[in-house]
Amino acid sequence: MRSKLFVPASRPELFAKAASGPADALSFDLEDAVPEARKGEARDILAAYLREVPSGLRKTIVVRVNAPGTAHFAADLEAVALPRTDLINLPMVEDPSAIADTAIRLDRLDPAGRIRLLVNIETPRSLRRAADLACAHPRVAGLQIGYADLLEPCGIDRDDEAALGHIRVAVRLAAAEGGVPAYDGAFAAVKEPEAFRAECEAARRHGFAGKTCIHPSQVGIANAAFLPSPDEVTWSRRILAAAAEAEAQGLGAILVDGRMIDPPFLIRARAVVALSDLRSGTETR
Repeated sequence: MRSKLFVPASRPELFAKAASGPADALSFDLEDAVPEARKGEARDILAAYLREVPSGLRKTIVVRVNAPGTAHFAADLEAVALPRTDLINLPMVEDPSAIADTAIRLDRLDPAGRIRLLVNIETPRSLRRAADLACAHPRVAGLQIGYADLLEPCGIDRDDEAALGHIRVAVRLAAAEGGVPAYDGAFAAVKEPEAFRAECEAARRHGFAGKTCIHPSQVGIANAAFLPSPDEVTWSRRILAAAAEAEAQGLGAILVDGRMIDPPFLIRARAVVALSDLRSGTETR
């Protein structure tokens, strides 16, 4: 999910337009985007839409439910744990037990285990326990940063790149411990595309797979930013070709342009080429 477009569940007039756009994923929100008085209505609107989504819509469908422990959580889960839902986005999770409890509930609603969990890291405690959350259950499919909830109460400047870099690296390493990807949080200044692009590029350098978009104008920027560059793809293919030749000759570590290449570099090269090939195939169909 290079781009995950945020769509308030209480705004059905936006659903078709979002679905027809270039975002890799649609993230329907039942939490912060919906006022308390409309929570039940939004839940019903979204459930009805999810039952009618055309099977040909090739997008990942994410639903951010209200947080575990809130009055709306159980009803949200019951309503949206449907065949077309791919990921349940869990906000305000601080303890692995909340993930385990959600998984138990999903075992009844989705016994095949198809629906997975995208876990938000948006409190100091969740950041400290991010690796525990990533490893909490096989249904966990990724970690996602929630910058506003994490930074604003602490008085940390949202534009301080040193702070953002520290958070990103911590979350990415925690996600890696769980064997899942990490996704960067939203960027609220929708009229600052170059700043958004810079943040996407920084997140990719920190190993992130994609970013939340709160406006359609951000989607194309994210889609481009989270693809390997042509130079990176070329370099990775050279590494893999050299490795294949070395293996045929019974050699171990190899040199490519004077740089020692061993297994960690091969892992990265395979990932880069796989992502490039996947996106090339998807976007030319």
